[in-house]
Amino acid sequence: MQQSHSELPGRVVVDMTLESMTPLGNSYGLLALKADGPLPEVIAGQFAQVRIDRSKTTFLRRPISICTANAAEGRIELLVRRAGAGTAALLEAAPGDKINLMLPLGRGFSVPAGDKSESLLLVGGGVGVAPMLALGLRLSSMGLRPEFLLGARTESDLLLLDRFREIGTVHITTDDGSAGVKGVVTAHPCLNRSVDRVYCCGPKPMMVAVAKAASRLGATCEVSLENMMACGLGACLCCVEKTVKGNVCVCTEGPVFNINQLTWQD
Repeated sequence: MQQSHSELPGRVVVDMTLESMTPLGNSYGLLALKADGPLPEVIAGQFAQVRIDRSKTTFLRRPISICTANAAEGRIELLVRRAGAGTAALLEAAPGDKINLMLPLGRGFSVPAGDKSESLLLVGGGVGVAPMLALGLRLSSMGLRPEFLLGARTESDLLLLDRFREIGTVHITTDDGSAGVKGVVTAHPCLNRSVDRVYCCGPKPMMVAVAKAASRLGATCEVSLENMMACGLGACLCCVEKTVKGNVCVCTEGPVFNINQLTWQD
């Protein structure tokens, strides 16, 4: 593979070395990657477009949220769910393999401007927990202690709980009741009490329900959309989302949006 570290506005295309791949749950893996040098600053909520070289049927890059990042050390982690040939090939990579990424892409989450009295609830489901961990780490570095509400189908699908518990209070729901409160995340009492800011990433029906709950509570709410993306640069138009100002590309105008920008509550 040809070594690449070409500059794009605010981002790079770079070959990174896979340092480790940790299997998680039934169909997930955590990839730890290292570049030869520093990376641009990564804002929680931004993502990478990953080239899949090991799959002969995967021609387009795959968008994956950045789970953790240390830009100065050139390190990132990606949480990947086995969903098709491309992600399967990615999870079968071995330590030492080179993986080409374009990053960081998109717009990330906003954070409180120094107000440590605000109550913060971060809601994640599936691979949507990845940007919630990135955001939680950012908030923790600011001296804040967020609450996390993590939903899954069953206990074995709950991911990275130890890391979340290091930086905040963790609440859990599972569809089958094998851990935490039985039901979807909106069944948890966290979304029935006062909160200042809600952040969310996961399946769209979950995010819509969380957005509506946040509106009822009068909370500021930001969501990270998981629309299908091919280019990550706003050229292919396959990630378009309808907003109050018209259709926009999620990969460039998002993936993070304030819910007041979306039409979900119409």
